[in-house]
Amino acid sequence: MEESNQDTIKNGSSITCPSSIVLIDGICNLCQGATKFIVRHDHGGKFHFASLQSHTGQTLLAEGGLPTDVINTIVLIQDGNYYTKSTAALRISRHLKFPWPLVYGLIIVPRAIRDAIYHYVALNRYRWFGKSDQCMLPSPELKERFLE
Repeated sequence: MEESNQDTIKNGSSITCPSSIVLIDGICNLCQGATKFIVRHDHGGKFHFASLQSHTGQTLLAEGGLPTDVINTIVLIQDGNYYTKSTAALRISRHLKFPWPLVYGLIIVPRAIRDAIYHYVALNRYRWFGKSDQCMLPSPELKERFLE
């Protein structure tokens, strides 16, 4: 599927959620850590989460026209637009507590370069950070932020 200049994969999803949705690899320790980091720095409670492997995640991927068997990217859904890889990560950083919005400045780096680095980390994430036998079980304070 072709992306626009804004790295938008699809517009006009039937998703109606007052906040942004982040889809993560539910068994990846790096992704679980990133989820906890986002929640800790998300001052407005903007982000909600689902694992890519869950029924909710699979449904959202299909609605966005994304393959449901690929779990090597974070997906951000905002206002019916789907963002992946480095663009998703940078767009998330823009909404976190200071100083994290400054990271969004890296959006000026060509996407091919950003995504090559993202892809390298994604390919090695299990080796470097490990993985769980099952999807993350959210703590009580995280549970209300998960769409499962």
